[in-house]
Amino acid sequence: MPLTLEIVTPEARVYSDTIDTVVIPTTTGEVGILPGHIPLLTQIENGELRVTKNGVTHWLAVSGGFAEVEDDKVHVLAENAITEEKIDEHAVEAAMQRAEQQLKDAKDIDPQQYEHLQNLVRYSGVQLAVKRRRR
Repeated sequence: MPLTLEIVTPEARVYSDTIDTVVIPTTTGEVGILPGHIPLLTQIENGELRVTKNGVTHWLAVSGGFAEVEDDKVHVLAENAITEEKIDEHAVEAAMQRAEQQLKDAKDIDPQQYEHLQNLVRYSGVQLAVKRRRR
């Protein structure tokens, strides 16, 4: 029996399909989900999410949020998520450099803004790792 995976962000449904397995980056490490998995609710960490369907692995970059597993359905509610094909490497590098520069130049920066910039740098790094995986 296959799994149904749905990945949603505040902006859009990023992924929705029937799959064989998924490996989700969580705050306590990676969690592999197979059909028949026990119910689970876990917090997602910035990282690479791996989806396997028909023996082919697809990679997505995700950041923040939660994953819920119940009755062979996996719901991922992420702050950000993007498939490998949609990652624009040059745009990500530019955004990462801007954020890193803002962090360097930060003097009296709001703590929330500082955390946002740090998350942007981390998520950019994950996107670049996903995009460059096949090189």
